[in-house]
Amino acid sequence: MNANAVLTAMLPEHLLLLGIVVAIGVEIAGQGRKLSFAVALATVAAASIAAALLALDGYAAAPFAGQFSVTPATLLVKAMVLAFALPVLLMSRDDFEGGEFAILLMSSLYGACLMQSADSFPTLFLGLELMSLPVYVLVLLAYQRPQSAEAALKYLVLGGTATAMFLMGASLLYGTTGSLSLGVFARALAAPDSLSRAAVVLIVLAFFLKAAIVPFHAWAPDAYEAASVPVTAYMATVVKAAVLLAVVRLFGGATLTSPLLELVAALPLLSIVWGNLAAMRQPSLRRMIAYSSIAHAGYLFYALLGDPAGRLQAVAFYLLAYGLLNLLAFAALPAAADDRERDRFDNLRGLFHRAPFAALMLGVAMLSLAGIPPFPGFVAKFLIFRNVMAAGHTTYAVLGLIGSYLGIYFYLRVIQVMFMSPDAAVAGSGPSRPVAVGASLACLAAALLLVVFPGWVIARM
Repeated sequence: MNANAVLTAMLPEHLLLLGIVVAIGVEIAGQGRKLSFAVALATVAAASIAAALLALDGYAAAPFAGQFSVTPATLLVKAMVLAFALPVLLMSRDDFEGGEFAILLMSSLYGACLMQSADSFPTLFLGLELMSLPVYVLVLLAYQRPQSAEAALKYLVLGGTATAMFLMGASLLYGTTGSLSLGVFARALAAPDSLSRAAVVLIVLAFFLKAAIVPFHAWAPDAYEAASVPVTAYMATVVKAAVLLAVVRLFGGATLTSPLLELVAALPLLSIVWGNLAAMRQPSLRRMIAYSSIAHAGYLFYALLGDPAGRLQAVAFYLLAYGLLNLLAFAALPAAADDRERDRFDNLRGLFHRAPFAALMLGVAMLSLAGIPPFPGFVAKFLIFRNVMAAGHTTYAVLGLIGSYLGIYFYLRVIQVMFMSPDAAVAGSGPSRPVAVGASLACLAAALLLVVFPGWVIARM
């Protein structure tokens, strides 16, 4: 084992681990929340920059052969996932009294990064749990609503169910192949024996539950609504991105065949339709975004139907566009003393008249998430469905496109309420905080880069 290779290949993870230790030390010393926040912000920024620089340098290594490896592609997606956490940290600055949020977030990010370099089921499982366990606590951490405890418990129980399914599937694969390498999963996809098929289905369903694919989505609306805004933003972007990118890594270059093809087509299609339909009737903005995220998870799993060569590119670009615009929407939400009031959909009425900047940012986010050209959401959906059609699954692509049209209604409804309704008096509302405005502008600048230079960004994925 080369110590230099271990240090360099795991540099983002090492930086996060250092930040966690320093933040814990700051808490023990009683230095306060602001210092913990600064440590977390500097650590995550440094880890993201380190991953990006290593990717641009073309670095590739396998310091733990068969367990952990990095390539420019994996380093680039790590940089993207870590960068998503920066606006989340900026939004959280005034929402938590202690430094627990910063410590838990960095711990979760460590697991998210580990998943992207996993070459074996034990490493993937370790990353998945390191990412998930802190999030269960984060849902409960702010405790701004009585429902927080119930939502955290539901998330924990269903998350534990996904873990059990994943471990059972991995153990069945080990029993049939004698190996815990991720490569055996791709071979098991084409295996004729029932034990291999059962293992594949269990593992796929575990990731369906983690990504909130219908009918395994029940935890998402409650958890998104009960958590604080920064935690909801983290779950909707970082956790979603880490899970979907891990799925792409798991499937590798394998082409789906029947009967798994029908399963991966049917449930994501159901998620697209149900997520968009259910979002139309939600009285809470966060519940609406939760159902929206269920639909978007369906689009992302649709990428598995496409050509394996373009899978990572399509999923990574979609997650980049989806993550940036979701973060923009959360960061632009005007501040309010009461979390319930801040989240009520009716309180967006006439927002343009009292907070034009917030309304404009939310409008841009909604148009992009709806997939309206020329916003990046349109390019992201185009890449997904183009790959599906190129693989010969035209019927599934057409059905997915029809389902995506349903989502246009509730996104445009948000815009209509903000710009075309009379101003509604909101008790306890206040101007957007400077850090939230900064996070909004950073997300908007990155989104504009995707609008102007989508080809340049795609070519580097």
